[in-house]
Amino acid sequence: MALGSNMGDRDAHLAHARTRLNELPGTRVIAVSSVEPTEPIGPVAQPPYLNQMVLLETSLGPAELLAHCRAIEAERGRERRERWGPRTLDLDIVRYGARIVREPELTIPHPELPNRDFWRREIAELDGAHG
Repeated sequence: MALGSNMGDRDAHLAHARTRLNELPGTRVIAVSSVEPTEPIGPVAQPPYLNQMVLLETSLGPAELLAHCRAIEAERGRERRERWGPRTLDLDIVRYGARIVREPELTIPHPELPNRDFWRREIAELDGAHG
């Protein structure tokens, strides 16, 4: 799971996400990567991001996990206005074990994974820590 924030108290938004993900039914955070500052992606001018990956163990299905993630984003004031726009909190399901999901609202592995070096670094860090 990728966590990102570039509005408001970015550290607090990431901390809230880690806590709330760990509180989801049948879910626990197993490992967390370092927090990494990154430049925003896309055409919209906006502040830098803080990004982090967390490794979850969950009994929730992908769609159910996505619904919980959107609720957690909303708790931190996330508004879905424009693609690639600034956000208080962004939670992305990047991988879900070896599962492949192709649905209108959810694609796993995340289609941007090949384009985000910081995600791959964070995943490698989690894989090394949990491995």
